[in-house]
Amino acid sequence: MSRLLLTVRDLTKHFPLKGGLLGRRRGVVQAVDRVSFDVEEGETLGIVGESGCGKSTTARLLVRLVEPDAGEVTFDGAAVGRRIGLRELRRQVQMVFQDSYSSLNPRLSAAASIAYGPYVHGMARGPARERAHELLSAVGLEPRLFAGRYPHELSGGQRQRINIARALALGPRLVILDEAVSALDKSIGAQVLNLLGEIKERFHLTYVFISHDLNVVRYVSDRVMVMYLGKVVEIGAVETLYRRPRHPYTQALLSAMPSMDPSRRTLEAPLSGDPPNPINPPSGCRFRTRCPIAQDICAREEPPLLAAEDAGHAVACHMAAVPSGSSRAA
Repeated sequence: MSRLLLTVRDLTKHFPLKGGLLGRRRGVVQAVDRVSFDVEEGETLGIVGESGCGKSTTARLLVRLVEPDAGEVTFDGAAVGRRIGLRELRRQVQMVFQDSYSSLNPRLSAAASIAYGPYVHGMARGPARERAHELLSAVGLEPRLFAGRYPHELSGGQRQRINIARALALGPRLVILDEAVSALDKSIGAQVLNLLGEIKERFHLTYVFISHDLNVVRYVSDRVMVMYLGKVVEIGAVETLYRRPRHPYTQALLSAMPSMDPSRRTLEAPLSGDPPNPINPPSGCRFRTRCPIAQDICAREEPPLLAAEDAGHAVACHMAAVPSGSSRAA
């Protein structure tokens, strides 16, 4: 039986916009709007979507680097902020960011950066230092060579390994990886991906993996969640979603994936135009202004995220719902 480690319900974050002489509120950016999903213990949930769709904001809301406006996050059955405090949450949930250099304190050596978290949480300096050396070895860096080096003395891949080791220092159960390999070249990125797979098994971790690279997400994920303009539009098992995407936006994303097969050339853009303004998103379905099969109901009603016929697969599209009022519903 699968066990839910993380449950997210109606998570919402709107950023106010202010301007003018008196700094009056001019509107809000609807970065994340009533997002709901679950993460099972031991799995990797991939999150994909265009820039500005709310992926990174969702990640920051999960670890409370940004406070949500509404919604509830439950970790291992305990509601965050009520039954589990932020200090304990951050022992259990850690995050690895895209920019490996700015994530590290330039005045701390590699070992000191890794040992800092355990030391702040009550571990003595000696054991914390030993923990740092163990984790350096775990991420493939020889402590004798790398423990005393500073961020400017390390390559991008080495710095990201330090960040991964630092995330593991408190013994978390869930690690959120926000574009963790996007800034690395392909060969180094592949090494880091393989490392993530190894340490997941070794430390019994659960991942939330955020990326714009659909091939990487397919490689590492068990399930995939697709976001568009602050909303979840589709979620399902990775192979099911990649083989038979149900939402038009997911179909467009996957059709844009590079292919080595010359018979699968992309001759025209799968999508036209830019995403709508998140300050004033379209009524109904937010994708309808770019959707090739949109109908009147798409402007009138927002499609709920409903289960498709495939087990564990859900899609927010009137075209896939039965009955929905759409003449094209499956």
